[in-house]
Amino acid sequence: MAENPRIASIERATERPWEEWVTLLSGAGGKDLSHKDIASKVYEELEGSMEQAGWWAQSVAVAYEHHIGRRLPGQRSDGTFQLSVSRSTALGVEGLMERWSEFASTHAAVQELLAEPPRISGTDSRMTWRSKAVDGSAVLVTSEPKKDGTASIVATQAGLPSPEANDAARQVWVGVLTGFLERL
Repeated sequence: MAENPRIASIERATERPWEEWVTLLSGAGGKDLSHKDIASKVYEELEGSMEQAGWWAQSVAVAYEHHIGRRLPGQRSDGTFQLSVSRSTALGVEGLMERWSEFASTHAAVQELLAEPPRISGTDSRMTWRSKAVDGSAVLVTSEPKKDGTASIVATQAGLPSPEANDAARQVWVGVLTGFLERL
């Protein structure tokens, strides 16, 4: 099996070699545990030792499921697939979402994708533009803050039926975000 590219970041963040996680989870019957139970076991190990322990518990659980062959890269626990494409910008959160909304309202590839008008929600620090795609998948574009006061744009499409559909959607989103940034 190919090396999961997230393992190095998991090892850095948790300060544990990947093989220790594999040994721990295998010893706890990980192959027979649900995703939730794997993540809970990891969380028990991480709780109180680091920030964002819940997020990292999920990351370790997903990587373990890849390791044991339960999940393919990009596959969610329900069997569907999800992708995210992100880019950095010089804009702040609110300005980025405003510019994205204007761009998306006239961009052919985005408009062809949508089954319903998008909704925007969020706070002063994070905003999300969301809709359903014609194939039934969920589409989210999020404006997320960076430490330097600028923001990243993150396009996520979730609920895709296959790795091939996931790869095709990723290419669409790479093109859409590239086009968006070229117009800023």
